This record gives sequence, C-alpha cells and structure tokens, in this order.
Amino acid sequence: MPRPINVLFVSAEVYPFAKTGGLADVSYGLVMALRERGVDIRVMLPKYGCVSERKNHIHEIRRLRTIEIPMGNRLEPAAIKSSTLQNPRVRAQVYVTTNYTYFDSRKGLYTDPQTGKPYPDNDERFLFFCRSVVEMCHFLRWFPDIIHYNDWQTATVGVYVRTLYPAEFRRTRLVFTLHTLSDQGVFPPETWLKTGLPANIAERLLHRGMVNFVKAGIEFADVVTTVSPSYAQEILMESIDTGGIGELLRQRHPDTFVGILNGVDSTVWNPQTDPYLDHHYNAETVWVVKPLNKRQLLQRFELRYDPKVPVLGMITRLYAVKGIELFLEVAPTLLSRRDLQIVFLGDGAPEYRTALQKLQRQFPRRFALFLGFDETLAHLIEAGADMFLMPSLQEPCGQNQMYSMLYGTVPIVRATGGLKDTVRDFNPETGEGTGIVFEEATPQALLAAIERALELYRQPELWQKLVANGMAQDFSWSRSAQQYVELYRALTKGKEAVRAAVL
Repeated sequence: MPRPINVLFVSAEVYPFAKTGGLADVSYGLVMALRERGVDIRVMLPKYGCVSERKNHIHEIRRLRTIEIPMGNRLEPAAIKSSTLQNPRVRAQVYVTTNYTYFDSRKGLYTDPQTGKPYPDNDERFLFFCRSVVEMCHFLRWFPDIIHYNDWQTATVGVYVRTLYPAEFRRTRLVFTLHTLSDQGVFPPETWLKTGLPANIAERLLHRGMVNFVKAGIEFADVVTTVSPSYAQEILMESIDTGGIGELLRQRHPDTFVGILNGVDSTVWNPQTDPYLDHHYNAETVWVVKPLNKRQLLQRFELRYDPKVPVLGMITRLYAVKGIELFLEVAPTLLSRRDLQIVFLGDGAPEYRTALQKLQRQFPRRFALFLGFDETLAHLIEAGADMFLMPSLQEPCGQNQMYSMLYGTVPIVRATGGLKDTVRDFNPETGEGTGIVFEEATPQALLAAIERALELYRQPELWQKLVANGMAQDFSWSRSAQQYVELYRALTKGKEAVRAAVL
C-alpha cells in the first residue's frame, strides 16, 4: 500500500477562519475531501485582525514563536501558531502566520473596511506571508511532497521554494491554482526590491513592465490548475481578457494546465443540516419549509412577505467582472414593478457601494442591502430566496449557483466559465434543465432572463420541476478531490505521468 502523500495547502483565506468569497469555501471543502481520501494535508494562512484566536482555537507553537523574515533591509518577526480544520469525519492541522504590522493590525483581508480600497502595502504583506511559509518548512525540516498554493496572494511561495532552498525542496512538487485572473497581484517595478530574491530571476516576475505575482506563480509551478474546464478553455483561447496570461500558460504549461471543477462541502452547505438555519428542509419538504426561511429573511430587512412575490438574491463582491454594472443598469426597471423583491449582500469598490445605497433609498420596500459579509445572512439568502442572480462577465467556477440549486433556489446565470459547466438552461417543453442561462452580457439579455424566471414562477408546476431538478444535482467534492489525488500522485512519479493525468 503506497504511503500517504503529504501536502501543504496554502491559501489567503480558509473557512471558517477568514472569508471574503468562494476561495475560503473551496479551500475548506477541498482540504477536507482530500483528507477523507487519505492525503496527509496541512493548511497555512495568515491571521488577520478579524480572526479570533479564542473562537478558532489558535494556540502557540513554542519552537515557532519567532521566525525572522527578511523584508527589504530589515527583519520582520513571524510567529507561526496552530489550529485545526475539521468536519464530522476528519481533521487537518492548520498553521497560522501572525504578525502585527502586516496582519493583526488590519481588520480587512485585502482592503481597508473604512475606505473600501486595497491596502497600499499588499505586495509586502503577501511576500511576507509567502516567505513565512517556506521558512517554516525549512525550520521544521519538513519538505512535503506537494505544496499547493492559490491565487496571487500565495503565488510567490513557489518562487521562494525554488530560489532559497532548491536542494532541500528538490523532491517537492508545486501546484498553483488560479481561482480568478481578474486580480493578478500587479504592482509597480519597485516591488521587486522587497522580494529579497536574486536579480537573475527578475524577468520571471515582471510582466508588461510590472511585477505580476500570478506570472511568478505560473513560472515556478510544476502544474497549474484552474477551477472549471470552461474557464481553462477561456483562458487558453483568450476569449476573456487575461492580460497576456493565456499566452504565458500556452508557452510555459502547454500540457500541464488543467481545469478541475470545484465542489460543494455538504457538511457546510446542506439545507437539511445547515447550522445557520432555523428551518431545515429537503426536496420533499421544500415547499412547506422554504417559505419559513423566506419570511425570516424578509423580516430581517423589514420587508413585507408575500408568497406570490418572488425574492431574488445576490451575494457578490462588488467588482465589474461580477456583472455589477449590468445589474445596476436593469435594477430600477426591475424594482419599479410590484412582483419582485431583491436582497443583496456584498462589498467591494466604493463606487458600487454608493450606487447600491442610492438604489436602496430609491426602493426601500423592494430592495434590501447589506454591505460587508455575513455568513449567517449568506446562508439565509440561499435558503430564503426563490431565485439567485449571477450576471458575471467572467466566473472561473462560482459556488453560489451550486448552493442555490441544492437549496431549491433557481440560479439565473450568464454562460461563462464554471456557470456554463454547472447550470443547464431549463426547457419547459421537456422539463429538463436546472436554471436560467443567458449568453450576451447586455442589459436586454439580463432582463429577458429574469422575465423568463418570473414567468416560470407564475407557473407552479414548471417551477416545482425546475426546483426539483436543481435539488437533485450532485456537487460533492468527491470527483474533484479524486482528480487532485491522481494529479498529486502523478507529480511524484514524473512529467510523463503528469501529462497523462492532465490529458
């Protein structure tokens, strides 16, 4: 029997410690699924100021109390602490990088909650974190089979592994996962001076005259993955704006780039057991119990409950790539009618925050807004809304469309990335399909899709069929985790095995 593969999984956010979006859920779900398949996996993330040590049972590791991390011309201390990630079946060790200057003093993960703007030293913050990962492994003399790192915030882990300690990590293979290309960690050229890296590799971090952390992650990885097959194709074909990263992937990873669809963790997202809900249900009881969640959701915002009026939910980060401008363009038209209410949860760019607040003032009885993130509210929206909108211009995978289907909430999505891979357009003639899908990124196409959903809502027999189809889907992490296990094993065997696993 082969020995377990040991993996260090590095992410800027992991549920339940820190979360701004789907990355945290994916990190938790994939790690737990891999652990259930016998992978000896550990996790590492920063401890932001919003992360409670008491609530998350974070405790000191005496011999990792102080690791000095070179930052420019000074040393900055990192204390590596420990916690546990678990579900009812398995658990995994978590390492947490603590530092007052870069993390403990900040309430936000990437942006200042007061201004909504990114912290100006995000380059330094995550260079520090990435180096702390590598220095911790070196200090412990633990050189895992695989280091799996995610998005720009952790992209320089691979750089430090291959340049600081190449001999020690010679057997370690590097997997870099792109969860989105809409934020690539692009910083001015002088960021290079903060890396502490040898001058002969500068070109491998520079892209179009700027330091690009995602490029660095790609350059030093053995395999690059992304979070859905369709998003992988969009990147390679550059049918979306990749900022030149698609071309880089074609050059550097012609046969070592693969899209593996994300899953859903049923211990967290399951309407039968959801710990955030007062009213649980399944496919048989959805029509009796879901209205109780709907009433509770509307009461939270002091909106009037009417079973004949559908509630449209949205949970999103406020960035253009999420289709926010499309939504803002059609929202006044939607809210001027009497047969729709909208509940919106999100945070991000200040200009979109302002526009949403204006919308709330204009339609106080039909539009409910929560700026920020609230895990309990996120679950209540999925359980209480009748339909869920994701008008994304790009969506690498998306999680909420899958949550929605499992919760009996009909997704309305644009056909891009993982949305295209997970939602099938409903055909009233055949009764097949799991949501409403539209193609064009235009206000007209979005309005038409919502009109279709409203028309179906007024036809209970068709609506019930659509809801039942969605609730019958299997989005568990099982298949995705098995693909990663096969990829990890192939990496330990050599390039030919990797190509076979990817292809």
